[in-house]
Amino acid sequence: MKESKLTTKILIGLILGILAGLLLNSTPNIATTYIKPFGDLFLNLIKMIIVPLVLSSLIVGAASMGDIKKLGRIGGKTLGYYLTTTAVAVFIGLLLGNLFQPGMGIEMNVDTSSIKAAKAPSIAETLVNMVPSNPIQAMVEGNMLQIIVFSLFLGVAITAVGEKGKSLYHFFDSLAEVMYKVTAFVMNFAPIGVFALITPVVASNGPSVLLPLLKVIIAVYLGCILHSLITYSTTVKVFGKMSPKKFFKAALSPATLAFSTSSSSGTLPISMKTAQKDLGVSEPISSFVLPLGATINMDGTALYQGVCALFVAQIYGLDLSITQQLTIILTATLASIGTAGVPGAGFIMLTMVLQSVGLPLDGSALIAGIDRILDMARTSVNVVGDLSASVVVAATEGELENPEGGKNNKDKKKTQA
Repeated sequence: MKESKLTTKILIGLILGILAGLLLNSTPNIATTYIKPFGDLFLNLIKMIIVPLVLSSLIVGAASMGDIKKLGRIGGKTLGYYLTTTAVAVFIGLLLGNLFQPGMGIEMNVDTSSIKAAKAPSIAETLVNMVPSNPIQAMVEGNMLQIIVFSLFLGVAITAVGEKGKSLYHFFDSLAEVMYKVTAFVMNFAPIGVFALITPVVASNGPSVLLPLLKVIIAVYLGCILHSLITYSTTVKVFGKMSPKKFFKAALSPATLAFSTSSSSGTLPISMKTAQKDLGVSEPISSFVLPLGATINMDGTALYQGVCALFVAQIYGLDLSITQQLTIILTATLASIGTAGVPGAGFIMLTMVLQSVGLPLDGSALIAGIDRILDMARTSVNVVGDLSASVVVAATEGELENPEGGKNNKDKKKTQA
């Protein structure tokens, strides 16, 4: 009941924030000066939780599995799921881009002097950068991939040591419990935080900015909805044996928070709580799948790449062949892993996609004006995708409790926060 009330309050905060933003559209400085700081404060509270929560949860999750083969199997399933759904997302984006043709009738009249091709890291660089030379520095910088790798090594080593590692295991288990409780405290401020985050966005990006590019916005938002309803409904129903209605009801709260914060990592604490408490995913599975997904799963971002690539092509009157569109699918899918943990990953992915089929980078400048609006939708999809992955992987491992209803009683103690 408490979760239901919180979700309702977050939705109310979101709606009131949109209305307040529309009212303050003529004076956006008021929203930016007096309302936005409360949103920033809420984001800082969320960021305060992320590193210790991910660190402790992943270590406990890896140590709880007690089997390196099992850990490798779960990792393979998780990566396979993320890559497959990302490819489907790009396909949906391209399909809607062809149907809506958002670039038709728009003239290029923007400053493109600052638009440069961003260099994506190579596979070798990505692999090298995954392993931290200094784990403490990785935590200070919030480098999620490096934190994940270090946590997995530590968790596996605790199991390998045996009896002598139990005290360290109990320490991180206690830390995880404490962080769940801190998360519960912070989430009480979520409705206010959501209101304060969304108001300045709407106030600054009023109808004058949105209307010219309305077709792009509609195509991306519709694509995100379709991807969620078709792809995730199918996977949780077929592989997770879970009612899509139950899944989306549970996912609503983290998806709403992701929509307002535009941060998958920022939504991670409530996503982990939702997976364990409302979806019945075991703690070891959720502790591994969700932090990894918050870093590398970019379904919504990949879908956005498909729409934007066709948008740019249509602006310049260029027709993309089937082969070029297949190249976009492949590039965006691989880029979702290759740009993991890189600041501005969405823009890097976009320039990679445009370059892969020989499209001018100038067109990306038009997207910049509405990028924050698009970012909210694609982040929500990323988060819902993370949750669906946790359900599917848990179900295939026999660690999903009561998929058609009820609570996860097995780990109830660990999820009460």
